Amino acid sequence: MPELNELPLAALHVELGARMVPFAGWNMPVQYPMGVMGEHQHTRTAAGLFDVSHMGQVILRGPNAAQALETLVPADIVGLSEGRQRYALFTNPEGGILDDLMVANRGDHLFLVVNAACAAQDIAHMQAHLPALGVSVEVISDRALLALQGPGSEAALATLLPEVAAMRFMDVAVLGDIWVSRSGYTGEDGYEISVPAAKAEAFARQLLSIDAVKPIGLGARDSLRLEAGLCLYGHDIDTGTTPNDAAL
Repeated sequence: MPELNELPLAALHVELGARMVPFAGWNMPVQYPMGVMGEHQHTRTAAGLFDVSHMGQVILRGPNAAQALETLVPADIVGLSEGRQRYALFTNPEGGILDDLMVANRGDHLFLVVNAACAAQDIAHMQAHLPALGVSVEVISDRALLALQGPGSEAALATLLPEVAAMRFMDVAVLGDIWVSRSGYTGEDGYEISVPAAKAEAFARQLLSIDAVKPIGLGARDSLRLEAGLCLYGHDIDTGTTPNDAAL
């Protein structure tokens, strides 16, 4: 069996009592002592902190990056305003879904977040098609990705980053070396936060020191997205599903 990738916050998860399991090539926390049901309910009522650093982070650069990406996704990327993010899908020539992803317009480049299980495939797909259109594909490997989700997430994150309180759903912002989007995968209000890997543990500990914030694992992440009716690639959508089939 190939060796599992370790998260930047691996030691913190163990310290917090996480049960670790293999997932998409990574050693991931599936639950903490609170248990899946408790973590689910806490996210619905307060704020849950998820480590999603297994997800792929990619930057596309080039004067025609938006037009070029539109050759691979059935979504309006050219019309995406600066500072905004959009859900999109990579599709194959038959219209089947290769993966779903988030695309953010950050002015002079696009920032993409892709699924962990499909990250290598997605990156190869972009590298095979986009450089010929004048677009560079830069894989970001030195950052962690956290998700803070739940009705208490704004108040909690605003104690560290006051600017996030003014963000709307699907807004994105670069706040120094921290990249934030107001989005998530739980059906709740929340944020996804890209942090330099070297600073991730300190940042996570600051959030976890807030009473409303508790660590949440993969088990509750799955139950939350199911309850919210959100698709998981490889389970609800795949290459045999078109965006139309999936109502996406």
